[in-house]
Amino acid sequence: MVVAIADGEYDKEQLRILRNAFKAFDHDGVGCIEHADVSSILEILGQKLEPPAVKALIKEVDKGTTGKLDFSQFCKLAARFIEVEEDVGALQNELKEAFRVYDKEGKGYLTVATLRGILHELDDKLSNQDLDMIIEEIDADGSGTVDFDEFMQVMTG
Repeated sequence: MVVAIADGEYDKEQLRILRNAFKAFDHDGVGCIEHADVSSILEILGQKLEPPAVKALIKEVDKGTTGKLDFSQFCKLAARFIEVEEDVGALQNELKEAFRVYDKEGKGYLTVATLRGILHELDDKLSNQDLDMIIEEIDADGSGTVDFDEFMQVMTG
């Protein structure tokens, strides 16, 4: 499904990602984010840009002088950085294979210590506190283990 928002078309998954990123920085819930937040949001989306590049992107979509972007302006700016996996089945198969690699004994689960190691391998900039928060969210029942569905949730956001 493709949704049109102010001169742009975004699929449902792109729109979900964009909306979540926008909401995280729309602290007052007024429908606008500060120009100063754009760099942080793009970094969360996997794009570390130099300040002049961020300013140029903002200037492309915001002709005003408010220092803020509304959601449609934000979408125009950020959508080009969002890659949505088209083949969900292929992604799930890849993740199943990765899960099997780490579930060496075939028990059907990973320990949170193993998951911590995987997450650290994927992003060595995650602090211990970040890792604790992610694991606490995924292992909500405190079992100390993560099954495939929970693993899939972690890996696909």
